[in-house]
Formats: sequence, C-alpha cells, structure tokens
Amino acid sequence: MKSHRQNVILHADLDAFYASIEQRDHPELQNQPVVVGGVGPRGVVSAASYQARRFGVYSAMPSFQARRLCPGLVFLPGNMALYRQESRKVFDIFRSFSPKVEGLSLDEAFLDLTGTERLLGPAKEVGHALRVKVRRELDLPLSVGIGPVKMVAKIASETAKPDGLIEIMPAEVPGFLEPLPVNRIWGVGAVAHDRLRAAGFHTLGDLRRATQVALLDSLGDWGIEMAQLARGED
Repeated sequence: MKSHRQNVILHADLDAFYASIEQRDHPELQNQPVVVGGVGPRGVVSAASYQARRFGVYSAMPSFQARRLCPGLVFLPGNMALYRQESRKVFDIFRSFSPKVEGLSLDEAFLDLTGTERLLGPAKEVGHALRVKVRRELDLPLSVGIGPVKMVAKIASETAKPDGLIEIMPAEVPGFLEPLPVNRIWGVGAVAHDRLRAAGFHTLGDLRRATQVALLDSLGDWGIEMAQLARGED
C-alpha cells in the first residue's frame, strides 16, 4: 500500500517590501518611520516601515490619517520600476529553492517543498537558508511560514513577522488555529467577519467545534467551507 506523502508548503513574505527597499538604498532612513504612498489630499499608504507601524500606520490607510498618527513620518512617492526589478530578483531566488512557486504579489509567494527533504533537507532548514540568501544577496528582510496547507503557511508567516520563521507541523495545526479570530481565515474581510461573529463564531476553534447542522442553519454551505478552513483543510 502506498503511503500518503504529507504536503509541505512554505509561504515567503518580504517585510514592508517597498519601505524596506527605500531604507536599504537610503541609509539615512534606517530606523526612521517611512511610508511609501501618495502625499496629496486623497493619498493612500502603499507600504509602511515597521517603525511607522508602531504608531498604528498601515498600508491602505489615508495619508492624512498616517500623518496625524506619526507627525515625523517620512513620505516617499515610490519607484515601481525599482520594486518590480527587486521582485524579479527575489523570485529568481525563490525558484532556486523550488520549481513550484506561486506568486501572490510582488513580495510574497508560496513554495511547494513537498518531497524535497532528501534533496534540500528539512523544511525549516530550507526556510532559514532562503531567508539568509535573500538577506545576503538583496539585503532585505523576509518572513517565512511553513505548514501542511497554504492557509496555515500564510498565517504562520504573518505570525513570524517581522523577519522571522515559524513552522507548523501537521499535529500542531489544531492548537495553532484554535485561538485565532475568524478574520485570520484567508479572504474573510470586514463583512464576512461581522457575519461570522453575528452567528456566534468568534474564533477558529468555535467554527471547528460547530456541528454541521449548526453551521448550515446559521451560515449555509459557506459555513461548512469556513469550518473546513478552521480545521486546516485547505
């Protein structure tokens, strides 16, 4: 009988990508609260350094609000040609670790490491080597999450930020997901979050423990799908 091979998915996400490039290329901006985005009355933050995030500044925030939160904020207009160029270099590095790379944006991707342990070593060592190579060749910080499915790997990389690495083994998935709020499910925005909370589901554990009847009664087939994700079945 053939044994089932466990999937190993790595999610790689560059930290504050645009802002990190600007800080790398302009040493005077190191350790400064930096924002890349529009400076006009309708401007929006495209990326915020972690120094800016300490003041509550985040991407997609109106620029006037960001200035209010952090009066010393350094605003930069950005250079998309440069960011795309650096992204291509990053993805070349990703592909040197796995032939199966699924890009999500300029600064993040899934790498399929399933079945590569004999060639590359344990997944956690691969993740460490990937972070070291990106730092050495591009001088940029990279956070890595590793798990048996995409959603778990992505949440793990978010948890590892900034500039960290977390691996969630298959047996650890229930305990890792259990306490998380339901809006940590990939794709659950404000409206879906409100709908889940109104139905009495506040954590992934609430969804995981719910009966199929309760899920169907309160949320329909969508509830079944959300419960599957809450169990780490992606």
